[in-house]
Amino acid sequence: MPKLNVVTREGKETEVDGEAGHSVMEVIRDNGFDELLALCGGCCSCATCHVHVDPEFMVKLPKMSEDEDDLLDSSEHRNEYSRLSCQIPFGPDLDGLRVRIAPED
Repeated sequence: MPKLNVVTREGKETEVDGEAGHSVMEVIRDNGFDELLALCGGCCSCATCHVHVDPEFMVKLPKMSEDEDDLLDSSEHRNEYSRLSCQIPFGPDLDGLRVRIAPED
């Protein structure tokens, strides 16, 4: 099972197992990280699953959609490594992915 490294807002890093075929948001949520709200449930309509992706993995991610880009524009914590975790499909190709939960807007 591929591993996902999640860094909380306080800086605590935890490695969790992630089921292939789920989104990064689902893996984070299913492993009990309550600070990732994911209010829309993964529909790309709220930006409450905003994460900062480790730079070495950015090239492995699917291209950002226009909707995701627009939602991230509403965050004062957006940076060049920002993504909505609901829009990142998780699987063996992302084994070892490290994401930091973005500060809440």
